[in-house]
Amino acid sequence: MVNRIGIRREDLYAWERRAPLIPEHVRELIAEHKLECIVQSSDRRVYSDEEYRRLGVTVSDNLDACPIVVGLKEIPVDVLRSDKVYVFFSHTIKGQPFNMPMLQRILQLGSTIIDYEKIVDDRGRRLIFFGNYAGLAGMIDTLWALGRRLASEGIATPFSEIGQASSYASLDEAKAEIRAVGDAIRTTGLPEAISPLVIGVAGYGNVSRGAQEILDLLPLREVAPRALLEGNLPSDSRTVVKTVFKEEHTVRPLIAGRPFDLDEYYKHPERYDACFEPYLAHMHVMVNCIYWEPKYPRLVTRQGIRDLYSCGQPKLRVIGDITCDVKGGVEVTVKATEPDEPVYVYQPETGTTVAGVEGRGPVVMAVEILPSELPREASAYFSTILKRFVPTIAAADYGVPFEALELPPELKRAIITYRGALTPAYQYLQHHLNSA
Repeated sequence: MVNRIGIRREDLYAWERRAPLIPEHVRELIAEHKLECIVQSSDRRVYSDEEYRRLGVTVSDNLDACPIVVGLKEIPVDVLRSDKVYVFFSHTIKGQPFNMPMLQRILQLGSTIIDYEKIVDDRGRRLIFFGNYAGLAGMIDTLWALGRRLASEGIATPFSEIGQASSYASLDEAKAEIRAVGDAIRTTGLPEAISPLVIGVAGYGNVSRGAQEILDLLPLREVAPRALLEGNLPSDSRTVVKTVFKEEHTVRPLIAGRPFDLDEYYKHPERYDACFEPYLAHMHVMVNCIYWEPKYPRLVTRQGIRDLYSCGQPKLRVIGDITCDVKGGVEVTVKATEPDEPVYVYQPETGTTVAGVEGRGPVVMAVEILPSELPREASAYFSTILKRFVPTIAAADYGVPFEALELPPELKRAIITYRGALTPAYQYLQHHLNSA
């Protein structure tokens, strides 16, 4: 068996510059595990072809000789090949309509998908992810959007000095800029029109931790969510108010008086109703870091935003939807964006959008590929995790029936298709394929 893997270039998005495996880690895989590695040439990737070549890695435009192909984002249908094992974020597990043609083609070609999103431990926790970098870049872009929105209203703040994450040479440079903004807030304060400035963060996982790492560079006072409803907020214009929302703040049992039970909520979300939207009237910025599926109540609905704006100009200026699930947990995220046009204004009365930051309604930051705005650091982080799994993926015999395939459970349960057929855990996708 030839343990040869190909590392594909990302060609779906013009802004995608990340690599699944960085040069140093590819060299380690070759030296320590006797793998053959071919890196597909790219003039866009943040790690250049020459960086790989300098470390003795083969660079080629063609990966046809590689039985295993490792990438990041979805793969264009016309570059898919037969009898391959593709390792990537397929974005198919929710039956996403836009990716059903890709899934159908992989089935037709008799190929296999190992999806990073489903590489989880026995408790369902993801083992390979960019989550923290989505949070880091997403909060930078959200603060950038806030500065631009306030400036468009004639409200001068230090936030106008912040650039998009993609405009900085490094994460350290971005953090230095935001620290300087924090220093300016400590020194001169924020205008009365937006004091106290309230930023709410929904979620507390990897994405939220990344977002809060950026937010915590500012002078902060953290308060419990109930303080927003009670109006019990600090009045100091030289600080920013932060509040973090957990599940018990976003949903409530349908039966009045019944206590919130997290385990029950995940097992029986139909027993719960949404209760997050009343907080929106008390926030200038809402940042969404929560994974959502249709079985769960939405955080923000179109009707909720329509009601909020029907009463005049509310505090809410920006929704930073880092999760970016189109028409999902934040229903007014009606489309995803890219770094060159990262924001739009959602118009509550019509449900339409206007590019930029001016208009009646919240600015929505919904960049779909946020970690790509910090491509070098995000790639190195992801590669450090992925390289531990690559030798096992490369050594497996994909010629045997699925039941006989020897892979650790965390990898085997991530196989969406196997040799042209949906695996048992993903048979439900046939319904979505039939509807596509």
